[in-house]
Amino acid sequence: MSNKDKTLSKLKLMDKGILFMLLSALIAALSGAVAKVLSQSMDPIEIVFYRNFLGVLIILYTLKKIPVNINTSKLHLLFLRGFFGTLAMLFFFYTIATIPLGEAIILNKTSPFFVTILAFYLMKESISKNTIFALIIGFMGVILIIKPFGIEISIDHIFGVLGGFFAAAAYATIKKIKDIYDARVIMLSFMGIGTILPLLIFLFTPYAEFKIHTDPFLWSLIAFMAILSTVSQWLLTRAYSLSPASIIGVVGYSSIPFAVGFGVMLGDSLPDMLTFAGIALIILGGIIVSKK
Repeated sequence: MSNKDKTLSKLKLMDKGILFMLLSALIAALSGAVAKVLSQSMDPIEIVFYRNFLGVLIILYTLKKIPVNINTSKLHLLFLRGFFGTLAMLFFFYTIATIPLGEAIILNKTSPFFVTILAFYLMKESISKNTIFALIIGFMGVILIIKPFGIEISIDHIFGVLGGFFAAAAYATIKKIKDIYDARVIMLSFMGIGTILPLLIFLFTPYAEFKIHTDPFLWSLIAFMAILSTVSQWLLTRAYSLSPASIIGVVGYSSIPFAVGFGVMLGDSLPDMLTFAGIALIILGGIIVSKK
């Protein structure tokens, strides 16, 4: 194969990777919109419980069909991945229910900045001057969205940032175990703890009341959200396998305008100028981080 043919082949793979990432971002935003609709009838903790419960059933079915051997040497990291991921999901679904969908998505998109910081402290990865500059830009964007200089700081927006932090902690843990465990085992650890932790919150705290829902429409939305999330994750994985991570990471920010659009369709007001400026800074910082 000539160099020209190899270049054309790489471009075709890159185009397909970008397409997969765009579809993943669109479907992820749609999944967030479904979660926002569900939050009108269900507590965010309930949404996390039911979504993960269905996910556990699906993963167990696949493991029954194609079993795998489980390495017991890193079970603590497997547990941490599930615990951090569940906390990230709880904060994320809470913010979806309480603030505009676009803002919830962008605050969750702060995770790449936290991944960089955690990689520096936990994995001893170096941080360049450009990366430090990107972190400062991203932090300024978060400040503009949270607007802490008003009458009061929004706890909902702070929870959104915490969701981004715990998502980053989960990603950092995945990096440690991705070559040890089958992807389904990693997903099962996440969804299993994502089922157990909300149940413990229901049983031992006054913060949420567990309800057994019988409305077929609610269950159809929960099932639809679970399917959307699974498809989005598959497309995301395929995108990263076909195209450079730096390009795919930037394309992933397309979920923000998708989320803003779905949010407006569901009744959210358009973001104000400060929020738009904050979104722009976080996207810019994310682009710089992804190209480091």
